[in-house]
Amino acid sequence: MRAAVLALAVLSLGSAGALAEDGASDWFTTDQGRLRLVNAGAEPGSDGSLLLGLEFRLAPGWKIYWRAPGDAGYPPAVDWRESENLAGTTMLWPSPHRFTLFGIDTVGYSDAVVLPIRAKLVNAAAATHLVANVDYLTCSQICVPYQTSLALEVPAPTAGPSNFAPLVSQYLAQVPGDGAREGLALKEASIEPGRKPALLLKIQTAQALAAPDAFVEGPPGIGFGRPVALLSPDRATTLLRIPVEGDPGAAEGLVGTALSVTLVDGQRAMEGHVSPLLGEPAFDLLSLLPMIGLALLGGLILNLMPCVLPVLSMKILGLVAHSHEPPHRVRLGFLATSAGILVSFLALGLVMVGLKSAGVAVGWGIQFQQPLFLAVMAALLTLFAANLWGAFEIPLPARLSGVAGVGYNGPALLSNFLTGVFATLLATPCSAPFLGTAVGFALASGPVDILAIFLALGVGLAIPYLLVAAAPRVAGWLPRPGRWMLGLRRVLGLALAATVVWLLWVIATQIGWLSALSAAVPLGLAVVILLLPSRALRRLGVPAALVLALALPLALAAPAKPVATDAYWQPFDKGAIEGLVQRGQVVFVDVTASWCLTCQVNERLVLETGPVRKRLSGSEVVAMRADWTRPSDLISAYLRSFGRYGIPFNAVYGPGAPNGLPLPEILTQGIVEDALTKALGRPRAEERAVVGVGSSDVKGG
Repeated sequence: MRAAVLALAVLSLGSAGALAEDGASDWFTTDQGRLRLVNAGAEPGSDGSLLLGLEFRLAPGWKIYWRAPGDAGYPPAVDWRESENLAGTTMLWPSPHRFTLFGIDTVGYSDAVVLPIRAKLVNAAAATHLVANVDYLTCSQICVPYQTSLALEVPAPTAGPSNFAPLVSQYLAQVPGDGAREGLALKEASIEPGRKPALLLKIQTAQALAAPDAFVEGPPGIGFGRPVALLSPDRATTLLRIPVEGDPGAAEGLVGTALSVTLVDGQRAMEGHVSPLLGEPAFDLLSLLPMIGLALLGGLILNLMPCVLPVLSMKILGLVAHSHEPPHRVRLGFLATSAGILVSFLALGLVMVGLKSAGVAVGWGIQFQQPLFLAVMAALLTLFAANLWGAFEIPLPARLSGVAGVGYNGPALLSNFLTGVFATLLATPCSAPFLGTAVGFALASGPVDILAIFLALGVGLAIPYLLVAAAPRVAGWLPRPGRWMLGLRRVLGLALAATVVWLLWVIATQIGWLSALSAAVPLGLAVVILLLPSRALRRLGVPAALVLALALPLALAAPAKPVATDAYWQPFDKGAIEGLVQRGQVVFVDVTASWCLTCQVNERLVLETGPVRKRLSGSEVVAMRADWTRPSDLISAYLRSFGRYGIPFNAVYGPGAPNGLPLPEILTQGIVEDALTKALGRPRAEERAVVGVGSSDVKGG
């Protein structure tokens, strides 16, 4: 559109073409139409102000633009500085129309229109010399800009209407008001977030809308498409859904922003102002299906992540214990584990929906930011470890055992179900490939999307169990249970005990080592009591020790201390990134947490290795570390800006990537070094040296 404007720019090519009438300027005539300034006389009740009109008569197929022109064009503008006895003017805009060409929406007028102008005079009793320097654009298949000067003498006195008063008043009546006279009222507005965001307007009407259109004026860089009307059953309320065009992430920035809305329905029109609230995202099946596929794949890969390894003992014992069972019992046990996973993921999804509805920042693994949750997990895993060491056995009720189809020493449905629950809870600190994208999509969407994605994640994590349930005879390939299982149980109990130690360490990083020790001592005491022969002591001592393990850490909680970092790691400062990039430096951001095992793996195997460590500690790179061990609104908002809701997360900024280059969840040395080089925007010094030598050799040859 702009190319056409520049290619066919014609400035002041028109001619007078016709004699001026009394009370009007000469016509400015072009091939696309003509334009003049008219005087309607004094506006009644206006204390001597003039009512003027900028009259356009356009050739068939040509148009001019409204004050908010849409996807292209610009509105008429008038410079009055050469006028005399004029204090100021206000241009009014009659109801516009929408034009669509090649998928581009513009807003304006065709055929004929008068733009009313209220002119305030310095002295209402004196003559007025008006000079309107008009700059406007007229378009059809092509666009032609014009500039012209319209002169008009208004003698004194100015009281009473002129011959042009009916013409200007006709278009003045088309200027939208507050809607009360037309029976229109703008009641509510909200932003529907998501990948295809929209502005929702609730319009109350005395008479049902026939063919409504709405034109929204908002911040620069954000456009609004053609509305879709949804009529209520009583036909007294209409919901307009207006697509928000541009960056999908910018739509939520409209929440609380003042917007001007012009509603047009045939001859009826109104103008109102709204500050939309944040609404619920729309359900989009076409966008949801690919994300469900990513969630299934991410959940499956989650089985290989280090966070799930503590559950390995339960998986191994379950397989071994099933090796001698009939196929139908094997199937039942693994289906119970799968059910535990699915129910847990569904519960997590419901929690996320509730937290998001309450306005709380949500993210993947946020429960590991809560010391109470960590203490509960440590207590439960302590009991599991003690059970594997033979300290106690919890028999199921006879009726439940009968339902399970197993005896006292066999696998039980409840045990298998809890295995799935623990697999889910211990998997949430980790982020796997594809999982971050799926969770980010879900948490940026509505309740249906969240539940669908979390359920798909659960199915992905449960796929190994479902495969065994589908082919239960694979369990028969394992050795039959025997005395060797006693040694295996002790070893696997140590794995769970190591998990307890890790959870206590996470508690220590959050609320201090004293609090962690206050939980560790009662947990150890609970194990000792379980080993004692006295059944009465077990019944009283173990619950008391576990209660102490949960209560003491919170009672002795100390403020969290900043995570100690190496000399080249700086605390995360989002505001400083732009300035560093402008100075030509590269910024590497590492969002991590003490409870994120994948983060620790990335750190040990990649970020702390020689080549990468050398790059991060170099003079061209500023390494920033954001610690998400405890809740942080700043870090949560930073993750959301990239569509991420979980960690690990790394991003690289630089002259070659000023907006940040997000990295995959699982890092490699090559991924990090390539990203640093790309963000730098030029070859490193040693690479330039090699290139220089090669060039010299070629020239010399």
